[in-house]
Amino acid sequence: MSGLVRIVEVGPRDGLQNEKTIIAAADKIALIDRLSATGLSCIEATSFVSPKWVPQLADAAEVFAGITRRAGVRYPVLVPNEQGYARARAAGADEVAVFTAASEAFNRRNINAGIDESLARFAPVLAQARADGVAVRGYVSTVLGCPYQGEVPVADVVRVAARLHAMGCAEISLGDTIGVGTPAKARAMLRAVAAEVPMAALAVHFHDTRGQALANILACLEEGVRVVDSAVGGTGGCPYARGASGNVASEDVVYMLEGLGMDTGVDLEALVQAGRWLATLLGRANGSKVGLAGVRSTTEETQ
Repeated sequence: MSGLVRIVEVGPRDGLQNEKTIIAAADKIALIDRLSATGLSCIEATSFVSPKWVPQLADAAEVFAGITRRAGVRYPVLVPNEQGYARARAAGADEVAVFTAASEAFNRRNINAGIDESLARFAPVLAQARADGVAVRGYVSTVLGCPYQGEVPVADVVRVAARLHAMGCAEISLGDTIGVGTPAKARAMLRAVAAEVPMAALAVHFHDTRGQALANILACLEEGVRVVDSAVGGTGGCPYARGASGNVASEDVVYMLEGLGMDTGVDLEALVQAGRWLATLLGRANGSKVGLAGVRSTTEETQ
């Protein structure tokens, strides 16, 4: 395999949102600025959801205003509805993301709405974004399993992904939220979705609960996907899935891709240093095994 793989760094949002101790806005800003210096071209900065539901990101506007935005780097933010979109735009965001799940049960537990209800909420967001010239990314979670309903039919994943794409989402990220996928299942799921949504518009997002994330990514790369979500230091977790660990570590992904002869544009050593800095900030300096060769990080959240 060869070619460019775009890493979407989700650590500042998906990685930090479930941390129990509130992290200072200045530290979040410092993290994003460190990541900006690594060569990453897309860093999901924060989320404009209700502070009631995600208190860790109550400082979204302050953080977004405080980062040093580098030329050529995109800084999307997550928005749940029109109100979140308005707040994001007021803060200066020029790229947003919306989120739903392929599992009806997970959606109701996570955002208190069914799949169709959640999609209906996005319609005015996408309409306004289109009018504003703002790119929108769509997240589909629980694509390989749900903590409440168990198996998620591939047909449901395809339906939700295709709906988001048809509504105007330029890119669809397919997320194994609880980390139960295996390479064969990941490959089959991606292949099915790609029959309805162009592969160039798809990304993959794996959690590493069972140590399968890198293998799943490799299987999807072999199918043709070229956008991978990851979080520096393997941070993250799912508050609705007991035992689900963090996102796949960005350091591990870049190391693997370099070993495959694929280009990411990312300075691995600088990324590793950012991971070490974050591990120290989170009080996990002794738990981080990240090395300059991109060795696996163990800084992930385990909820």
